[in-house]
Amino acid sequence: MENPTKRIAILGSTGSIGTQALNVIRRHRNLFEVEVLCAGGNADLLIQQALEFRPNAVVIADKNKYSQVSDALTDTEVKVFAGAESMVDLMEMESVDMVLAAIVGFAGLKPTLRAIECGKPVALANKETMVVAGAIVTAAAARHRVPILPVDSEHSAIFQCLMGEGSAVDKILLTASGGPFRGMTRDQLASVTLEQALKHPNWSMGRKVTIDSASLMNKGLEVIEAKWLFGVEANDIEVLVHPQSVVHSMVQFRDGSIKAQLGIPTMETPIQYAFSFPERIESHLPRLDFSQYPTLTFERPDRDTFRCLDLAYQAINRGGNIPCVMNAANEVAVQQFIDGKIGFLDIADHVERAMQEAAFIANPTLDDLLLTDKTIHNK
Repeated sequence: MENPTKRIAILGSTGSIGTQALNVIRRHRNLFEVEVLCAGGNADLLIQQALEFRPNAVVIADKNKYSQVSDALTDTEVKVFAGAESMVDLMEMESVDMVLAAIVGFAGLKPTLRAIECGKPVALANKETMVVAGAIVTAAAARHRVPILPVDSEHSAIFQCLMGEGSAVDKILLTASGGPFRGMTRDQLASVTLEQALKHPNWSMGRKVTIDSASLMNKGLEVIEAKWLFGVEANDIEVLVHPQSVVHSMVQFRDGSIKAQLGIPTMETPIQYAFSFPERIESHLPRLDFSQYPTLTFERPDRDTFRCLDLAYQAINRGGNIPCVMNAANEVAVQQFIDGKIGFLDIADHVERAMQEAAFIANPTLDDLLLTDKTIHNK
């Protein structure tokens, strides 16, 4: 008898998206089960997840922690692998019905591409995959007839707004919370701390994504991702700061009509929608109470102060390997900010300098992109 549940491989199971995805699966065990769990270095949480969900296999990318994970799961039937290449190889498992790509950063590209090449539907939460290699990924998805279901709340919102519509899109309105530093001047931003940058007003996310949100680089990455996911030009994507984070994004059509998707600020809703698509299934989450939001406001982003957003537009308009350069330089700069080596405003300066100095490749191959990323990280 065919297994009625959808068997899911989670790339990045110990991160913010991965743990929320497991919350969804935990509540819908009759619909979903965990087939593969992949983590970077958080062995303790990976072990805990494996003992609860009993997947077919787990991968710990940090090879030094293989023994710890393997020993802890000795008395189970869970297969244990180590290393980033194992993560890629397990995408070939016939028992995997869907892959949730939730690894932060460039590291998510290769396993996501392999999943597509193996014909697995991808629930995409790793925006860097599309930023770095949007042309390659979308071409592979078309070639293998694989759906890419967006998990970012904004891209899920756009996806939902487009359901049932033709190709009459005039403009995508991509909303942004504005992050913890909305309204600040450059002088004020010059002295902000890591602790302040990590205090997002509405969303609970990992450190890298939270800092990107504070700099508006996260929104820049989302602009590039939206271009590839929805086949629009970057200049047809308008960013609007919406501090309440209730309207997750909107689509304006050629007749002037606008459709929006609204909801409480939680990632579990778009994760669940991607897992269950095209169906909508019951959710335990609280419903949006409009009386708690008597005012919904929208404003243009301050692109002079938060320069990362403009850098993202520059990168996608230049094309080639420049979005890859931008992404890699941002990863390096954010880590340096976390380590206390540079200030918050230095992130944009670092990214801009890398984009100016990098060797331009107009039509990069995957190997070109891997080399570009490695070169930036090794500088």
